[in-house]
Amino acid sequence: MALATTAVRCVNWVSRRSGRGAGTVVGGNAGLGIDPHLLAHLARSRTVALVSGTNGKTTTTAMIACGWGRDVATNTTGANMPAGHVAALVGSRSPVAVLECDERWLPDVISETAPAVVVLLNLSRDQLDRAAEVRQLAQRWRDWLSGGDFVVVANARDPLVVFAASASPRVHWCAPPTSWTLDARSCPVCTRPLDLGADAWSCTCGFEEPQSQSVLTEGGARIDGRPVTLDLAIPGAVNRGNALMALAALSVLGVDPALAASRLATLREIEGRYAKAVVAGQAVRLLLAKNPAGFAAQLADQAEHRGPLWIAINDGLADGRDPSWLYDVDFEQLRGRPVWCWGTRRLDLATRLWYAGVEATVVENIAPRHDGIIDLIANYTAFQELRRGGERR
Repeated sequence: MALATTAVRCVNWVSRRSGRGAGTVVGGNAGLGIDPHLLAHLARSRTVALVSGTNGKTTTTAMIACGWGRDVATNTTGANMPAGHVAALVGSRSPVAVLECDERWLPDVISETAPAVVVLLNLSRDQLDRAAEVRQLAQRWRDWLSGGDFVVVANARDPLVVFAASASPRVHWCAPPTSWTLDARSCPVCTRPLDLGADAWSCTCGFEEPQSQSVLTEGGARIDGRPVTLDLAIPGAVNRGNALMALAALSVLGVDPALAASRLATLREIEGRYAKAVVAGQAVRLLLAKNPAGFAAQLADQAEHRGPLWIAINDGLADGRDPSWLYDVDFEQLRGRPVWCWGTRRLDLATRLWYAGVEATVVENIAPRHDGIIDLIANYTAFQELRRGGERR
């Protein structure tokens, strides 16, 4: 183990010094090459919380780490596979680890880290050219959760998450706002159509939404019966839902949810999300959306805005090469609002917007075109490009 951890530190140091990377994944891979069970050795004797799902992993992980109130080991860069987990644990002596985990790697990471709590946010289609069908993923989760000696904090509003989490003997159900249901129109138990009611969903076979222990309220949240005031600096209904899941997980871990909620109020951005920056002379607010469910959440928060909007779509390896998912996004709600299209798939985006009846302008690069701060929604690699090229305000 000592040799492996030394390799992680040295390789990551060289990566950072040479400017070849952030110094996370490459060192983790080196360490795992020497000791394939290095993650298990590093996690031993630590209290571990895992956060997984298609959307919201990075934000919810940051919220749990912030709400804990003291130093924790966490993979803040979003390196959410075992190599990134190894790097995070090597870089911290904290007895607590809060790790974002890729949904496909979750079963393996559970087996290596013996977590105290596993947070399951949502499941929807993502990276269509290389990701497994989402119901196969739900079944794989279910198989691994059935015998786990840990608490599962699960989204009761997502039928696929409920199907997976209900196999666990210890579940804390939460009810965050859910703006995307197209991946769970049919029952994962019997395949009949689900009745997706406004208050709860159900199926004629008896599979139905469970009663939640933690819910949002008008003034904040109720965490396992305890009222909590939520005063978040980062906007949007989706982030209130992420906060609900984070506070529930912290409550399971023994952290007072009211105290944790007061700490969450200090978060202004999450790894560049919601940050205000100047990109090529244009003042922007950076927003991330990388699949239909993510766009549904962002566009819901945009409902009251009528000013110009920028959307950047790339097709890098981390994005998925197939942009056909753009046709599942309800861009029709942007009618009457000018939209600028940027990124390697700007023409695909503009074509989709044309079919939606949205006025679109295609540009090859960002330049000052608007007064004040504009919102800029970007998928993963486009977001990272903008984040690196922007100057914080």
